[in-house]
Amino acid sequence: MKKALIIFFVILIAIISVAWLTASFIVPEILDRKFNAVLLPEAKESLSARAKALHSSLLIADLHDDALIWGRDLLRRKDYGQVDLPRLREGNVALQVFSVPTKVPKERGPHGTRADGLNLITLSALTQIWPPATWFSLNSRALYLAGRLHDFAEESGGDFRILKTSGHVEQFLSDRQQNVHLTAGLLAIEGLHSLEGNPDNLEKHFRAGYRILGLVHQFDNEIGGSSYGIEKGGLTEFGRMIIRRMEALHMTVDLAHASPVLIDDVMEIVTRPVLVSHTGVQGTCDRSRNLSDAHVRAIARTGGVIGIGFWSGAVCGVDHGQSIARAIRYVADLVGVEHVALGSDFDGDKLPFDVTGMIYITQALLDQGFEEDEIRMIMGENIFRLLREVLPGG
Repeated sequence: MKKALIIFFVILIAIISVAWLTASFIVPEILDRKFNAVLLPEAKESLSARAKALHSSLLIADLHDDALIWGRDLLRRKDYGQVDLPRLREGNVALQVFSVPTKVPKERGPHGTRADGLNLITLSALTQIWPPATWFSLNSRALYLAGRLHDFAEESGGDFRILKTSGHVEQFLSDRQQNVHLTAGLLAIEGLHSLEGNPDNLEKHFRAGYRILGLVHQFDNEIGGSSYGIEKGGLTEFGRMIIRRMEALHMTVDLAHASPVLIDDVMEIVTRPVLVSHTGVQGTCDRSRNLSDAHVRAIARTGGVIGIGFWSGAVCGVDHGQSIARAIRYVADLVGVEHVALGSDFDGDKLPFDVTGMIYITQALLDQGFEEDEIRMIMGENIFRLLREVLPGG
């Protein structure tokens, strides 16, 4: 009887292991295809010769992509998802900010999202067989996914670099003049619940390469209130202390997903430029998640930039860049073209096009009447200017 039980449990464990390994090959791609679909067919025939010539000369940067949580090999082109290094090169994108969400509750209630319940990132950790420490620790997830991007950089043979200092930015820009195929990444966190309430984990994030830190994501946390949260409150005392430490380390505050009260509180204490990595504006798309005119002006006063998202909830439209360009025009007219940039939310939502479709935005900006030097600023130069200012020296 005892021997039979042992055999039964061995067989059971073997079946579970095979099922788990099978799921690790199948489930991530299924989820990736579902959540990161490209909604529109290509419309390259609509592009003007002027747009094509201008786009090929641009220095393009984007402030938000979630690719690291999906388990794709970013060095190889895929026919699903929205970003990988071959497609970044095809889209002429010089810099992609790779953001890491560590906790995404599955359910959003009628009054906001609670922090408890099924965490979709835990599902990613289990199905992709991340290290066991990441199954339970948000901080471990952040460090592990930063390590994945560093692995891609090492395996790229120098074609892909991670920017951590202002010196890295200058060297990358100099080298890219000689090799337009060079591409860079920068690490960002989407929600500082990844600190797990321990301020010492901020230095661990810094050492892992994180330079842009979103204070909140889809629920209220120890830092303050989310626009999707229950309380939607302001900055906590813990949050104030963390921002002081961030500024000392030259880590940049990202106010994407922040509640209006949290934005107000942060504006009162920051001494350095802040940014919003991916958002819309209420002036063209009146959604609670999007920025008010007052907050657009407040962010611009710090010297920061606002990344306009590509998803329908950000710009109230699904098209080949026209809704995005309309939101960009609104911000530029309100506070100046130097304060607006791209914040796609690639690999975090269903979008009209993947990264190879960045040229549609160039065309839409031309159609909006922007001058070519203004388009250069919007499409990337504003971000590089900000990074020169806010990143640590060296």
